[in-house]
Amino acid sequence: MSPTQEQLTALGGVFLAAVLVDKIAKTGQVTESGLTCMLGSLLIRDPKDTLEVYGGDDLALREGYRALIGALERDPSTLQREPLRYALSMLGLERQLAKRDDLLETIGKRLPQIQSQVEHFGPAHENVVAACGALYQDTLSTLRQRIQVHGDMRNLQQPNNASKIRALLLAGIRSARLWRQLGGHRWQLVISRRKLLKELYPLMRNE
Repeated sequence: MSPTQEQLTALGGVFLAAVLVDKIAKTGQVTESGLTCMLGSLLIRDPKDTLEVYGGDDLALREGYRALIGALERDPSTLQREPLRYALSMLGLERQLAKRDDLLETIGKRLPQIQSQVEHFGPAHENVVAACGALYQDTLSTLRQRIQVHGDMRNLQQPNNASKIRALLLAGIRSARLWRQLGGHRWQLVISRRKLLKELYPLMRNE
């Protein structure tokens, strides 16, 4: 993988989280594989490459790549507007989080506790989802910028759906942090669209 493809893998994680949040908000449903991929990404330490953060398989990120391609191509027929808005909001929140050592310390202390829950229950178990959702609420929800999630109020008002959305936003912001650590910048999404698409299409074909 090229350095740009490493960045795009992490950005695919941001967009996958955004797509899954949108699905829960609108339908109340989310695939267990998507949830497992994103929540698992919170707990990977010292990966050998970026893809290992997401379980080592491009397939898990396919929906995220698709939404990212739609955003970069700017084709109205494929652009997923809400996921794009959530993804950009997560990139913005990550910048705010980076300046808050106290919140980073809280996240760093609580992730090992969540890791032990995962070992006991599995990554997509409701206890793990609730713990990740609570961690988001106690840290990122306290920042001035908030992510407004739009959808069916019947879905949004269910506590387990609210926890899943918060947990996915936490995982998406972790992916945004990884993207930034790999050298990603928001201006690339505007200035280097064609270059990013050229490197992204092969990732979609790795089936």
